[in-house]
Amino acid sequence: MPFAIHVLGLAVFAQATSEFMLSGLVADIARDLDVSIGTAGMLTSAFALGMIVGAPAAATVSMRWPRRRALLVFLVLFLAVHVLGAVTTSFPVLMGTRVVGALANAGFLAVAVAAAAGMAGPNAKGRATSALLAGVTLACVAGVPGGAVLGRLWGWRAAFWAVVVLSVPAVFAILRSVPADAPGATARGVRGELRALRNPRFLMTLLLGALVNGATFCSFTYLAPLVTGVTGFAETWVPLTLALFGLGSFAGVTVGGRLADTRPLRLLVYGGVALLAGWVVFALTAGSPVATLLLVFVQGTLSFAVGSTLISQALYAGTEAPTLAGAFSTAAFNVGAMAGPSLGALALDGGLGHRSPLWISAFLVALALLAGGAAQARTAGRAFGSPGRRSRPPRRGQAPEHDRTQSH
Repeated sequence: MPFAIHVLGLAVFAQATSEFMLSGLVADIARDLDVSIGTAGMLTSAFALGMIVGAPAAATVSMRWPRRRALLVFLVLFLAVHVLGAVTTSFPVLMGTRVVGALANAGFLAVAVAAAAGMAGPNAKGRATSALLAGVTLACVAGVPGGAVLGRLWGWRAAFWAVVVLSVPAVFAILRSVPADAPGATARGVRGELRALRNPRFLMTLLLGALVNGATFCSFTYLAPLVTGVTGFAETWVPLTLALFGLGSFAGVTVGGRLADTRPLRLLVYGGVALLAGWVVFALTAGSPVATLLLVFVQGTLSFAVGSTLISQALYAGTEAPTLAGAFSTAAFNVGAMAGPSLGALALDGGLGHRSPLWISAFLVALALLAGGAAQARTAGRAFGSPGRRSRPPRRGQAPEHDRTQSH
């Protein structure tokens, strides 16, 4: 795997830390800027919305630029708004920095996915995707708890400065390591890429990704009240369970990266069924400390193994639109990241109890399996590879099986 892809993963780590770190800083921000906790919580929603809108928009704007230039513009903009966020005393200004930061993050991730896939080669999109998503999972393991610790020691602004410090080395590393334009750049233009993305296989993959990611973030968002209110852990155990989920997610993208290029159908089918069963078992056994700790790790692993594989499948399905395929994949997964917690909030506010997000996660994964199964049946086994024959690694110089199948 080219070193430049790991450089992009470092930048993704910094940006994912920024996206998730507010979960431990909202109360301090509300107190410091004299707003309610609910109002401060809107900073998270603003970031998610900016990611959804920003991924296609920013990627479209940057299509005329060399990829290295686009990556640098988005990363420097992201860095600059965090400097402003760290020094401002105005909540509206801070809200604005979150929206602009999300737009920059979305644009960077969309271009980074396309660039990494191009640098890795036509047969290694899964490994390239997992290398980038490793930055997200490491943010869950180290970045988010680290931000919370900095917030307690030196205030919430210290966490913003930490994101700036993490981003600076990535700027110089991109300058030195990323080619001026990565292999596989397209000359189709915006309209040509949009036409290429009408592929039903691509659209179905986005739907499946949104459903699976919605399930993941529905339960992850409300993991703290679950483990304290149902499992019976003290609040001091919450960081451990969050870190355990993060470790599982890192294991998941590692497994997904190894199998997504050669055995995507098996991973999606068996992994999806196991993911559904895991959410059901978790909902039934959440009162057991041992079961909870085990399933937090297992579900983190399965969620990100299936999720990262779906992203790589979207890239394979959108080969003729490398920039916008990554952009719409980013947007679709963030739709899930916003919709899942919203559904969980409705269930909790409706008095359905702390286990309800787990049942919603199970329902969303079940919908994904039904939709994927229906699509597979309609296309006679050609959506992600034929289920009736054994998947084999591609021969040298030969595209993976899902690249050689016809799209429906």
